[in-house]
Amino acid sequence: MPSAPLPRAVFALDPVHLPMLFPPALMARLQASARIDPDVVVRDFADPRSAAALAGADTLITGWGCPPLGPEVLKAAPRLRAVLHAAGSVRALVSDALWSHGVAVSSAVAANAVPVAEYTLAMILLAGKDAFAQRERYRDTHAYPTAVQTAGIGNVGRRVGIIGASRVGRHLLKLLRSHDLEVLLYDPYVDPAEAAGLGAALMPLEELLRRSDIVSLHAPDTPETHHMLDRTRLALIRDGGVLINTSRGALVDHGALAAELVAGRLQAILDVTDPEPPPAGSPLYRLPNVFLTPHIAGSLGNELERLGAVVVDEVARLAAGQPLVHPVRRADLTRLA
Repeated sequence: MPSAPLPRAVFALDPVHLPMLFPPALMARLQASARIDPDVVVRDFADPRSAAALAGADTLITGWGCPPLGPEVLKAAPRLRAVLHAAGSVRALVSDALWSHGVAVSSAVAANAVPVAEYTLAMILLAGKDAFAQRERYRDTHAYPTAVQTAGIGNVGRRVGIIGASRVGRHLLKLLRSHDLEVLLYDPYVDPAEAAGLGAALMPLEELLRRSDIVSLHAPDTPETHHMLDRTRLALIRDGGVLINTSRGALVDHGALAAELVAGRLQAILDVTDPEPPPAGSPLYRLPNVFLTPHIAGSLGNELERLGAVVVDEVARLAAGQPLVHPVRRADLTRLA
């Protein structure tokens, strides 16, 4: 009995990412499961140069730099049956037209959650050691801190509040279990038994903010979570508390946060901001109690290969007639980052 033909796939992303997402060994695996030309990378679905490839494609492999998948992609690729995203969130990518057409969508968001959780764990442990303030003090004084100055430093029993049991949040909770920390959790979709299974004590947001030494954000950016940490809620965090945001900048009212940071009451570790990047005159660039990074927590460099591997595995499943392991459903979008 003849085997089914391999799916026809087309890349739709910024080609600069292609060699990192699919290095030679992964590209070879991909080409064993799909008919795909690595020299054809679509950036514009209306480009006549891409018409022939799109017309025969039943699978799109997308990534950063892919244009939104509106009605024009279905016009250009009438046979399209699957979109496999070699990146994280697909909220800005998919459209009603795509769902209505019955196109299956998969994302490597679970793989992208790994470096974000690892980065956040590192920041939590460094914050517990007061590493950033100690660095600034050491630069100024050239002297070791006294026992009095380090009396409140350490990661034994430190209370860490996690806002959001997202994929990143859950992976972080797993990583935190090997440390002597007290972990608190706020997530309206999680019950106390599930939270206990994740190694955390579930509680209302306001209580978590009052009790935590370090607060880490891992909720999606939705209308319900926009500026969820406003002036009133930021004021609940104890003096000297640390806010970590590796999720979305819009979860925090940055005007209110800036006021707290300028006053020196809080510390912040910010890999995301609103807007992003901050404007040139923002105090976030110069304050000693702010550790600001340019959205580096997610997959970078050799970590991109992990995303490509997820897509290659999904293509192999399509070729074998098996269901996708990392599907994204329309109903999921209201709770995704």
